[in-house]
Amino acid sequence: MERAIKLQVRKELDGQQQLNIIKLKGSLISKGYTEIIHISDQDDEFHINSFETEAGREVKEFIQDFINRENLSNTISVLVK
Repeated sequence: MERAIKLQVRKELDGQQQLNIIKLKGSLISKGYTEIIHISDQDDEFHINSFETEAGREVKEFIQDFINRENLSNTISVLVK
């Protein structure tokens, strides 16, 4: 069963934060968690990145580990329904 994952990403990023967000998205695709990530505006401060995956719990753990390792807790978060 497919599940939607939504990430809230801050719009104002420095160069290193931008690079880390690109690395995260590339990793999600290269590891086969998704084929495409959709980006939409939430408001003036955040974008929403969303994708479908069959590995809901596994991908959430991967994302959270990446956020912790790269110190991105103020930059990106997983939105929970």
